[in-house]
Amino acid sequence: MAEHFVLCPVMAVLLLSMDVLGAAAGVFKPPPAMYVFGDSTLDVGNNNYLPGAGVPRANRPYYGVDFPGGLPTGRFSNGYNTADFIAKCIGFVSSPPPYLSLLGAASCGGGLLVPTALTIGVSYASGGAGILDSTNAGNTIPLSKQVQYFNATRSEMIAAAGSSDAVDALINRSFVLILVGGNDLSAFANAERARNRSGADLESHDAAAFYGGLVSNYSAAIRGLHALGVRRLAVVNVGLAGCLPVARVLDATGACAEDRNRLAAGFNAALRSLLAGLASPSSRSGLPGLSYSLADSLGLMADTFAHPLASGFTDVANACCGGGRLGAEAPCAPNATLCADRGLYYFWDSVHPSERAAALRAQAFCDGPAQYTTPINFKQLVHMA
Repeated sequence: MAEHFVLCPVMAVLLLSMDVLGAAAGVFKPPPAMYVFGDSTLDVGNNNYLPGAGVPRANRPYYGVDFPGGLPTGRFSNGYNTADFIAKCIGFVSSPPPYLSLLGAASCGGGLLVPTALTIGVSYASGGAGILDSTNAGNTIPLSKQVQYFNATRSEMIAAAGSSDAVDALINRSFVLILVGGNDLSAFANAERARNRSGADLESHDAAAFYGGLVSNYSAAIRGLHALGVRRLAVVNVGLAGCLPVARVLDATGACAEDRNRLAAGFNAALRSLLAGLASPSSRSGLPGLSYSLADSLGLMADTFAHPLASGFTDVANACCGGGRLGAEAPCAPNATLCADRGLYYFWDSVHPSERAAALRAQAFCDGPAQYTTPINFKQLVHMA
């Protein structure tokens, strides 16, 4: 441990300089760091480091075809993803790097994790991740494990800086982004379909119990983050799960699976209630000092799909990269069919938004129309006193 302080005295100086800058009245600046939790919509490469043939990865063409250099990075996109554009909106160059890429990389005698976590942030998001540990178990990093990794990161930051107070002050002011839940809903709906349950059954008492488990685990994750110093939380709800190409292809006509959309809406209502309760000063179960912004992915998608040309899209049903009906019967791979103009497609593959769709989503959540965020938008969350 002593070696850390000898080799990395710059850490303490770095934290001190951040405190001085943060105290300067009227100076505009991005948050000190950004920490990202969630699924493939935000993953920037953690899954590239997970072992196993069943791990969902975006480390092959045509993923990354529009990213600088044209190479796949682990982002489930043709270019930058939602995390990148939100990061740009609040003052960073792109999403912070994936946690697993920082382990063991030599820098300052103690790896890249600590200096990166102190100055930029870290992404723990993992493709396929769920709120429940059972979702895609063994092939992803579930939300609970991501929080554990953040705890381990914080411990290393404290060890390097020599001050828990300074690290906690930095985390207090940092921007924390969470987007997760879609994989849980998909797994539940697929299981019901496999048992030949009707659409109405997705809204039955089984769904109510399912929501209860999701909310309980989500609450535990937020409480865990709060205990580790998080005070500014940006949350994105689940989008129109039934309008993803992978869901539409289940219908002979290619229509949206409205039962899945209602399932998503039910979860989103529960999530909204959870966040309001956790941030309420008058609630006995509330978390002191917690501020949040909840982004409405479902509402934004519904508006975009109702008037696609207004957002510049000519196709909101088919995957740009894939194969078969709706581009959803074959994966996005080197031998896949690739659309001619990726900027006109809302979906990159059978699940994920294209780079352009990701940019529009981030803009709406950061400083767009008020109906897409509550009670404040992401930029307002960053700029809170």
